Amino acid sequence: MWTFLGRPVCILYLSSALSVMALTRYNQFPRLNQTHLTPLLLMTRGVGLKVEGSQFTLEGSPFRIISGTIDYFRIPRQQWRLSLQKMQAGGFNTLTTYVPWNLHEPAVGQFYFTENLDLIAFITMASEVGLWVIVCPGPYIGSDLDLGGLPSWLLKDPRMKLRTTYKGFTRAMNRYFDRLVPRIEQFQYRRGGPIIAVQIENEYGSYYMDKKYMAYVKMALVSRGISELLMTADDGLNLRKGHLKNVLATVHMKNIKKATYEDLKSIQGISPILMMVYTTKSFDTWGYLRNFGDPQMLMKDVHEMFILGFSFNFYMFHGGTNFGFIGGAQSSNRYLPVVTSYDYCALLTEAGAYTPEYRVFQEFFYSVTDPSTIIRPKIPLAIAYAPLTLIYFVTLWEVLPHLDQPTKSVKPISMEKLPVNQGNGQSFGYTLYETTIFNGGHLTSRGHIKDRGQVFLDNNYVGVLDRYNNELLIVKDVSKKVQSLRILVENQGRLTSGKDINKERRGLTGDIYLNKTPLRQFIIHSLEMRSTFIQTKLPKFPEFWKTKTNQVLGPAFFLSQLRVGDPPQDTYIRVKGWGKGVIFINGQVLGRYWSIGPQEALYVPSSWLHPGVNEIMMFEELNGGQKIQFAKEPELGH
Repeated sequence: MWTFLGRPVCILYLSSALSVMALTRYNQFPRLNQTHLTPLLLMTRGVGLKVEGSQFTLEGSPFRIISGTIDYFRIPRQQWRLSLQKMQAGGFNTLTTYVPWNLHEPAVGQFYFTENLDLIAFITMASEVGLWVIVCPGPYIGSDLDLGGLPSWLLKDPRMKLRTTYKGFTRAMNRYFDRLVPRIEQFQYRRGGPIIAVQIENEYGSYYMDKKYMAYVKMALVSRGISELLMTADDGLNLRKGHLKNVLATVHMKNIKKATYEDLKSIQGISPILMMVYTTKSFDTWGYLRNFGDPQMLMKDVHEMFILGFSFNFYMFHGGTNFGFIGGAQSSNRYLPVVTSYDYCALLTEAGAYTPEYRVFQEFFYSVTDPSTIIRPKIPLAIAYAPLTLIYFVTLWEVLPHLDQPTKSVKPISMEKLPVNQGNGQSFGYTLYETTIFNGGHLTSRGHIKDRGQVFLDNNYVGVLDRYNNELLIVKDVSKKVQSLRILVENQGRLTSGKDINKERRGLTGDIYLNKTPLRQFIIHSLEMRSTFIQTKLPKFPEFWKTKTNQVLGPAFFLSQLRVGDPPQDTYIRVKGWGKGVIFINGQVLGRYWSIGPQEALYVPSSWLHPGVNEIMMFEELNGGQKIQFAKEPELGH
């Protein structure tokens, strides 16, 4: 019995005329000797990636895309080349990478294309190791990022309509494309570069808020010089909605049915099939069991895709890490924020080590490709450093006087609308809202806390208000005329997709009520927790820091020093004994941790450490641990 991608739907597919076309097409690929066409070996350029009937061609020769996704912003720059070499050594011929607008333009008109955001350096490295490149410039990319990679300052506009031809959005998009697209344009195939295709937006068929939008994005790319093969990418259910005339439609491995291939044939005739996102799992979310892929199903699916003549892209080849606060959230029946690791059961682990699946696919790809030019990179080793027991701390309340002047407002203000960061609002981290109360009673949020608010009376913890708990009892100290009510609100990650992203504002997004009366007169502290905050705003060490000798309740900053040798090695920080918070390494934001799991240790790249003394800081919201422990293996949950 025939199957396709391990699902009964294949029986329907293989009974269709398209199956005959696919099986016939396979006979044209007895061996993938077209992988000899690499960016380094091809000195003259003529015709780039083309659709010729049921197959792709490159320079007129049959070409099957065997691609994998690596997001440069999730991998330390020092590891880029090694990851790309492992991709090429695994039998892949193409890199797919996504471009996050929110990281490249974190504030209006302030662009960053250097260091770990040096897209062109990453593309150049891919070419140097012998890989072609497919670029996904957005403007929306999804990729399980906060707001799908769109900058949060777009939401300052109360009428904003993201991913549409609304002028407020297109004006910002055009300014961004003016800086981004010329960089990509110079490295296209016809210009001697490795870029053979460009994806327009991402899964727009599932959003589809504006019929004119995709054509607008296409023109924005073409008018700026993009001339290589253009493609769209949608799940099977929404393939037709996301399609553009004269643009290759590719599919994501969701909602694939017989109708998917019938739609493909009806909108573009006989054409090659590119499975643009192939995966067997999803990302992990806090408070849930880890998602595991099925290696046997994975291998079975890829064998069948080869038989059917498909091209495909592994999502992910190397997942890496949601460094800082970049991870988003999904929402089906519940709001589910993404963990810090983006391991994704990829073919390389979060730290870049080979998985058993990598070896299996490497052997398979070698059987159908020519491995003569392959280099086999070595695997870096991780180490478990000795635990740190000398820990210093300073409470958040002691830090507040050292921060910038807070915002004063009669009513609560969401993060995005705060008058901070040169008027760009606050994107990530925490916001502290403070007011005074004269009476106790029932504090209700009415759904206006996004995403999680810890409530304090003076400096004493009362409880949590979040999406699932909208009410707390406030018991006022009768000996005091007034008391300070503080709400520390964390942005745990804006939704990464869906039509509700236009509503994804964070902090206090509306009134908070005490005994049905809205609270007023707020003092608001922006705690974005960026590197500059850690390096310049915290009290000087050691003058203002106390030695931790017993349990300390958060919110507080905890500091210790790790001595490492030369060269430093990868390691993992175990969070056993700690509650919830953020880890910083030498002032850089590593990522979030939370005792509810599934992730139990955070990956620390060796490139984030230096020989000698390194500072490890933890912002702990709940209960400080007794020591900071390390591991040499990832602990991502069960």
